[in-house]
Amino acid sequence: MPRDPYEVLGVSRDASDDAIKKAYRKLARDHHPDRNPGDKQAEAKFKEIQDAYDTLGDAKKRAHFERFGFAGPHAGGQDGPGAGFHWGFPGGGSGGAHVDPAQAEEILSQFFGGAAETGDMFGRRSRSGRGRRPAGPVESEFTVPFLTAAQGGVVSVNIDSRQVDVKVPAGIAEGKSLRLQGQGPGGADLHLKIRIAAHPHFQRDGNDIILETPITFAEAVLGAKIDVPTLDGSKLSVKIPPGTSSGARLRLRGKGIAGGDQYVQLKIVVPAAGDERDRELIEEFARRHPQQPRTGAPWD
Repeated sequence: MPRDPYEVLGVSRDASDDAIKKAYRKLARDHHPDRNPGDKQAEAKFKEIQDAYDTLGDAKKRAHFERFGFAGPHAGGQDGPGAGFHWGFPGGGSGGAHVDPAQAEEILSQFFGGAAETGDMFGRRSRSGRGRRPAGPVESEFTVPFLTAAQGGVVSVNIDSRQVDVKVPAGIAEGKSLRLQGQGPGGADLHLKIRIAAHPHFQRDGNDIILETPITFAEAVLGAKIDVPTLDGSKLSVKIPPGTSSGARLRLRGKGIAGGDQYVQLKIVVPAAGDERDRELIEEFARRHPQQPRTGAPWD
């Protein structure tokens, strides 16, 4: 049994979406494999954190967990086509809905070709004599790691206790679907709707990547060169012009997704004056370089 996702992320059950996302990003950053190379414990912890956020970061999945917990609506030892994978029944959503035997038999006959036997489920045995009909497509969704969605790769998905390798094309967008021919119940096609996991550092805007990067007050005033990570794991040196303001963006051409760009968004981290001498120096600097940054502001 996996751990409670609230416990994994260290948040209360009434935590807001922002609080959950903030907790996830901090934990994912601390336990990311790139920061803990070769550490299997950190790798396992990172996967646990990802799984927890996959549950709590989606409103529907969070509500489903709040209602059913880990057991889901099929709790009670009842295994079947939907165990571990949520198949939708007409008029009822995923599990928990009442379906009378006649309707269920019709549903099963549509999925499994008209020869479904329902004795175990409803206490009677009935097989239709009709020939097998092609099963209709089945829809579900799964979460792809951020870097896999950006760069492409293969993700293993558990479908009806079968391990299926899904090829994810580079640059796939949130909400797109992948079609797995014949992988659903009764040989139906399976349409998997893509959700992309958040990344602890990068944010995606179409095919562009945004990386918020902290810099010091001195680096902003005097200019500097800093190293920043890119999607492929390498680091590039970028030049910060003297007099850079917080929020300014530096563009790295072609370092985004599928030919997009990466933007380094700068955030100035300002220290507090430590003593009287610090205050004197800052006040002298302000006198030597007077500014009126709010002149012409919308509220002015």
